[in-house]
Amino acid sequence: MSELPLHATADAALQAAPATKARGYWATVGRRIMRDKVSMACALVLLLIFLSAVLAPWLGLEDPYKGSMIRRLRHIGTAGYPLGTDELGRDMLARLIYGGRLSLVIGILPVILAFCIGTSLGIIAGYAGGKLNTAIMRTVDVFYAFPSVLLAIAISGALGAGILNSIVSLTVVFVPQITRVAESVTTGVRNMDFVEAARASGAGPFTIMRVHILGNVLGAIFVYATSLISVSMILAAGLSFLGLGTKPPEPEWGLMLNTLRTAIYVNPWVAALPGAMIFAVSICFNLLSDGLRSAMDIRN
Repeated sequence: MSELPLHATADAALQAAPATKARGYWATVGRRIMRDKVSMACALVLLLIFLSAVLAPWLGLEDPYKGSMIRRLRHIGTAGYPLGTDELGRDMLARLIYGGRLSLVIGILPVILAFCIGTSLGIIAGYAGGKLNTAIMRTVDVFYAFPSVLLAIAISGALGAGILNSIVSLTVVFVPQITRVAESVTTGVRNMDFVEAARASGAGPFTIMRVHILGNVLGAIFVYATSLISVSMILAAGLSFLGLGTKPPEPEWGLMLNTLRTAIYVNPWVAALPGAMIFAVSICFNLLSDGLRSAMDIRN
């Protein structure tokens, strides 16, 4: 008789306790990366750069194409020109902000295209195996015979200077790298129990790759792709610096470095500004990728 009140009290306590909802994987990843101060600082810097580039026409900046030989190579802090002027007297602040548009597009778009193409090829090769895997991966291995910089320069030189050709050349450079990673992680999950269960239930290869495999390998491929953005920014700036990317007078950070190199002994701080922007964006993407990789490693 004395046990009944205890059981009744325990049952009442369990029924009164609020139901707790289990936190999902991506919610856990988001919570962990929000706690990473370095990643959040890098994300904030990148957000400011993106917003300034997008909202450039509404910021009340000087015309980035209007120059004057009278005010050429003004120093940082000059009245009306907080970041000085370039070799043709154009406002450096306006050219850096407007130049961010082209630099970010040329740096990020090839990685996005390579991510889509490389992920598709890698999953197909990893799941199918056999001769199809051999054909895709041996073709990919051909591109590994060339260093990334030389391959990008060779393709851009063959296609000619221009923004579109730069995007194509960088996409070709990054597709083999992402394909290799996608094939590797797909090979690791294609024989797992949930894939075998889907295959036994009658699901076709396309359904298995799209529904069951893609969701389990996409995270690792995405983290690797984000780490390539910093490399893409540097390669894109290098192509423009060599005259294989954007054409004058378009403001682009790599091209600005090329045109300002003659003024490095006259006004070195102004000449270094485009390089500082390239460095800042590249290191922020790199650190953000490291933070995302750590947040997605649930074993830690």
